[in-house]
Amino acid sequence: MQVAPSILSADFGHLARDVEAICEGGCDLVHVDVMDGHFVPNLTIGPVVVSAVAKAATKPLDIHLMVENNTFFVDLFAPLKPAFISFHIEEEKHPHRLIQKIRSLGIRPAIVLNPHTPPESIEFLLEDVDMVLLMSVNPGFGGQKFISSVVEKAQRLKSLIEKKNPKCLIEVDGGVSDQNIHLLKEAGVDVVVAGSFVYKHPKGIKTAIDALK
Repeated sequence: MQVAPSILSADFGHLARDVEAICEGGCDLVHVDVMDGHFVPNLTIGPVVVSAVAKAATKPLDIHLMVENNTFFVDLFAPLKPAFISFHIEEEKHPHRLIQKIRSLGIRPAIVLNPHTPPESIEFLLEDVDMVLLMSVNPGFGGQKFISSVVEKAQRLKSLIEKKNPKCLIEVDGGVSDQNIHLLKEAGVDVVVAGSFVYKHPKGIKTAIDALK
């Protein structure tokens, strides 16, 4: 299981310190939530802050776009050379074109599905992406309760992936903890995003990441 702590739960007054802490604590990716205040009712960070995150991180960035103008934001963040850029299928009119653009920039493309969006909706895009991110909360805010139906959804997605693109990863984001990660692993999930569980764990960041792994 790969762990991608979300910096949305970090202390932004000490952001470099908190990014370094998850990297030293054994994370695999640094998950960066970019929200524009339009696609979701929250506004987070732009390229100036993410550039600072990239400088502090010793692990690759996993940039999750929750925005309306995906192409604009891909161009904005591509110079930082993240490992992944993921976009929401609910917002993109030309997903195949955007996938090709992301890959042409040397970045691995990923698609995100909101809790209500069925995995079958991207069946004919699976051959072209490297990861699918399943939201297990409604996007926009950290600290929400895990939506348990994502477990069955991950199983259905895994079945499609095995037919279409076995190398494609499944990532889950929202309310992940040591209480539900075993269900996610059994469902075929490869990567988990965890914010509150990692940054607010009573025994510290490394203990939290070890617990998920």
